[in-house]
Amino acid sequence: MKKIISVLNESEKGRNERFRDNASGKEMTRSQFVKAIERGSYEDYHIRVINNIKTPVSNPDKSKNNNLG
Repeated sequence: MKKIISVLNESEKGRNERFRDNASGKEMTRSQFVKAIERGSYEDYHIRVINNIKTPVSNPDKSKNNNLG
């Protein structure tokens, strides 16, 4: 199974900062991806607030192949 979203860049502390939608080729910042998830554009992802920062995460399932990272 191919990942829907790939991480392009992480901060020095390991926070995912830039993403690519592999179907459309669209690149997004973390905040753009968060807004897209909140609009319902990516049903396989949800938002967690980590250290007061909205952070996109993939919904849990049994596969390790589709995790962000």
